Amino acid sequence: MRHALSVDIEEWFQVGAFERVIAPADWDRLESRVEYNTDAVLALFAESGVKATFFTLGWVAERHPALIRRIVAGGHELASHGWAHTRVFTMTADQFRADIVRARKTLEDAGGVAITGYRAPSFSIDKRTPWAHPILAEEGYAYSSSVAPLRHDHYGWPEAPRYAFRPVADAGLVEVPVTVAEFGQRRMATGGGFFRLFPAALTNHAVRQVSADGQPAVFYFHPWEIDTGQPRVAAAPLKSRLRHYSRLGAMAGKLRGLIRAHRWDRMDRIVADLTVPA
Repeated sequence: MRHALSVDIEEWFQVGAFERVIAPADWDRLESRVEYNTDAVLALFAESGVKATFFTLGWVAERHPALIRRIVAGGHELASHGWAHTRVFTMTADQFRADIVRARKTLEDAGGVAITGYRAPSFSIDKRTPWAHPILAEEGYAYSSSVAPLRHDHYGWPEAPRYAFRPVADAGLVEVPVTVAEFGQRRMATGGGFFRLFPAALTNHAVRQVSADGQPAVFYFHPWEIDTGQPRVAAAPLKSRLRHYSRLGAMAGKLRGLIRAHRWDRMDRIVADLTVPA
């Protein structure tokens, strides 16, 4: 079975861990490392012979259009991560629509391809945003991968289905939640920082678990997670710093192991093969 490999493209300073100590007004004055880090990811994927989906901020695409063209030239899917990593549940419906419209236009102009997939920053579509999926459907998106079906201190929609579902009646939009591992009644996240911080066996277990259910896994990570040389933000809370900086040096090797252990492909191809009840 093929599984969905995805990368959330954002700068090291645009993450939720630093949102209270680094203001968006300061972003352009900080060292940009997204191009260097994403090129390293592209090289890793080329070395492994896999294709993936790159959920990319419009803010990044506006400043690094050549990077966007390299992603597309590598045979990867270009998808939207919104404009500037604003959590969906902090926006109004009108603000959300404006955000995804602006991001999509910038990505399509830079990449020269149609954008049909979306992932909310920090998996921030949940029960607080009943208008988000209808807006994505109205804007013509084929799929979203914006839901984490678990409870977490920063995000999560524990009542959401574990596998792909149609969130809007009479619409083609498919929501494909990120993969979680189940242990009895408890669910654990497996991608991003969880993959970096915990043994790789947890994610491999989750992939095998969903495969046994006849479902594809959805794995994600960020390019900054392989960057040991990124600046340190001393003003961030200790918990945030521990989450963000721990085991950066181990990430590339763990990714190679995960890629070798399973079959991977772009999200749009995985979604196209799904059978999701209307």
